[in-house]
Amino acid sequence: MTQLVRVQNFTVSSDGYGAGEGQTRERPFGHADPSALMFWAGATAHWPNRTDPGGTYGLDDYCTRDFTNNIGAEIMGRNKFGPQRGPWENYDWQGWWGDEPPFHTPVFVLTHHVRPSITLGETTFHFLDASPKDALARAFDAAEGKDVRIGGGVATVREFLDADLIDNMHIVVAPVEIGRGERLWTSPDELVDRFHLEQIPSPSGVVHHFFWRR
Repeated sequence: MTQLVRVQNFTVSSDGYGAGEGQTRERPFGHADPSALMFWAGATAHWPNRTDPGGTYGLDDYCTRDFTNNIGAEIMGRNKFGPQRGPWENYDWQGWWGDEPPFHTPVFVLTHHVRPSITLGETTFHFLDASPKDALARAFDAAEGKDVRIGGGVATVREFLDADLIDNMHIVVAPVEIGRGERLWTSPDELVDRFHLEQIPSPSGVVHHFFWRR
């Protein structure tokens, strides 16, 4: 079976930004309001962080359920793990994801400053100083025949796009402008030379963009 490299449920603003400026430990999305980007997922019945019954069904919920479908490993950039730049001051803080991160797979964190692996619940974070190609080889081995998800942030998705290593992408465009920060694109049409694109509006107000290789 062919292993695919996927981007899943990655959300950007209507002007193409996945995060704002000024990221801190308290503000993972910088100046941008995360609820303005991720409201569509948090409202669904199968949102992994949901603690109460209820939630919406339909297209948005289908996409949140698909987040873990056949995923065996994730690759993320260092600033999806935490806001620190440069050498680690210490290893005490273990990222934004809490005692039970939503990944439940090996996660490979790309960084020029490696640190020992850590396990939180069913998720183990490994820290790699590696090219996209080499990191993907590690992730494929760990995924045991399943797909690998490129989790973000924007710089990491762009890096794998530039290396032509992504097979399928699901990008969600939220009806909010951020204005500055980490920008994925000016227009999704920038990618149609390499990918087929289908855009499906949701009643929630977001538009789901599905890309697959030509």
